[in-house]
Amino acid sequence: MFHFTAIVTCLAVMFYFYTSVQVSRARVTYDVKAPATTGHPDFERVFRVQMNTLEWMPILLPSLWLFAIYLSDGFAAALGVVWIVGRIIYMVGYAEAANKRGAGFAVQTVAALLLWAGAVVGIIWRVFGW
Repeated sequence: MFHFTAIVTCLAVMFYFYTSVQVSRARVTYDVKAPATTGHPDFERVFRVQMNTLEWMPILLPSLWLFAIYLSDGFAAALGVVWIVGRIIYMVGYAEAANKRGAGFAVQTVAALLLWAGAVVGIIWRVFGW
């Protein structure tokens, strides 16, 4: 069973939902009517956090689960938590200024790459018995 990975998956989806709610709130605050995605710079940064998170979810989720299945549920979950923390740092930094998003982006990128690399190694290890 992959209990830890399942919990982290739920947390990642919950974080994405939170970013979606933030966009809705920013639309009201900055009077940006749907379907517009541009307007006030503060709205645009909130919107980009949500969209960038969405763009990374197809990278995170398969890598997270394949890492858990082929290597370790616990380590996959730990790296998944690091990814979420990186996204939070990204969100907080980006909300303040666009040039402050780099640290969070770096943290989540490293976590995602480690998950992907671990998934690939785990699959190769199982397929070829190394």
